[in-house]
Amino acid sequence: MLHAERVMRAAFQSDENLRETLRDVLDELGQSARDFSKASGIPQSTLYKILSGHREPNITTMRQIVKTLRAQEGFEGNFIAIIAARPVLDTISEKKMKIGDRLLTLREYSATTIEEAIIAAIRAERDGAAALVCAPIVSPTVEKLLSIPVATIIPKDSVLRAIEIAARKIE
Repeated sequence: MLHAERVMRAAFQSDENLRETLRDVLDELGQSARDFSKASGIPQSTLYKILSGHREPNITTMRQIVKTLRAQEGFEGNFIAIIAARPVLDTISEKKMKIGDRLLTLREYSATTIEEAIIAAIRAERDGAAALVCAPIVSPTVEKLLSIPVATIIPKDSVLRAIEIAARKIE
């Protein structure tokens, strides 16, 4: 499990679990509180208070801890998640796309049911996706759950082709 994910889970369990997990993560990364303070922009005294149990982190501090851990793990929100069935994902030949002056990575999340698509959307956001692309049947739901932009696939050509195939099958 990724460091950021471990810290988030621990924060939901208890303050003590958060302290222990954050200490363990910093040890695993070979970082002192001072090093992490420099990397995250969180005051060193704040980190020491959190690690010693003299202070509970506020939501802004928690976001900064998670953001810093994700950046150190290579998840900096520079990818677009694409949620679709495997046959659709197999048609995507490019894994990188240049939009304006930005080079973005496309990361695939396979889903065959609405439930799988919702779970994949949440996982993509946790992984650090900058945005999400998904089918219209699930996009209104995930837009309510996520804090990242959601774009809807409008499959006009494939719908027309499916109608033609259906018409041939009933002849």
